[in-house]
Amino acid sequence: MKKLILRYHFFVLGCISFIFHSCSSRKFRVWVGTNNEQKIYNLKYGEHKKQKMDVFLPSEYSENSPVVLIVHGGGWKYGRKEHMIQIQKMLFENNIPSVNMNYRLVSKNITYKNQLEDIGLAIEKINSLAQKAELLPNNYILLGESAGAHLALLYGYQNPEQIKKIISLSGPTDFYSKEFLDSFYSKYTSPTIQTVVGTKFNRENLSEEFRKASPIANVSNVPTLLFQGNKDFLVNYKQGLALDSVLTANNIPHKLVFMENTGHAPRFFNKKKRDSIIYPNILNWIKKDLQ
Repeated sequence: MKKLILRYHFFVLGCISFIFHSCSSRKFRVWVGTNNEQKIYNLKYGEHKKQKMDVFLPSEYSENSPVVLIVHGGGWKYGRKEHMIQIQKMLFENNIPSVNMNYRLVSKNITYKNQLEDIGLAIEKINSLAQKAELLPNNYILLGESAGAHLALLYGYQNPEQIKKIISLSGPTDFYSKEFLDSFYSKYTSPTIQTVVGTKFNRENLSEEFRKASPIANVSNVPTLLFQGNKDFLVNYKQGLALDSVLTANNIPHKLVFMENTGHAPRFFNKKKRDSIIYPNILNWIKKDLQ
């Protein structure tokens, strides 16, 4: 009987949606497979137009299986969940339940704090459906890419009671330390980071708000998988190495996958690395301790 209540609830809503709306991918819709699997697109978790998520529930999974919550990249100001669909499909094919979320993008009135709020709201919504889907509430793995990895790291470290593991692909980790401030990387990224944090970036007297926004200054005991390319221009490789060092110093379980001759978000640009390095490490990290 797994997921039947959830399935028919959404199936009816999906039929209504199809009657009153076009089949646009931006509208709520449901796909139900022949083997008790389902894909729910554009499920609302809030009132803002960006507060929607895609829920993929494969045919079979154990009740203690974590839900992978996917957070897209795009420099905090751009991007959408559809950019992460290949990862969500890969998880679905490996019988791992997942949620792929949109969130409010940074603007004059929206900062990274609002984006963290959106992750919390999405989790609240999934928790409300967990029993129907025969899943445990507050049993999540956060997987983020680029700016989404920054949000995943920060939310995960701040909410260890909800987040069991974190996966960061090319994620920024440090907006505050002397090493960051002295780097060329800080000079071309500071305007963006200033907008993200919502506070003036004064290099001579940097606000404490930039430390609060840095995952490296907020670590907690949440196992973390890091992917970092040594030729990443958008997120300097020292960002990944610095977080790796802090996690090591604090005896927090983690793994750094440091890829040579690799730039930013290699999953998009290098199929060989994606299929032989990135996806296998993601799957191993998710399944570790579940056997």
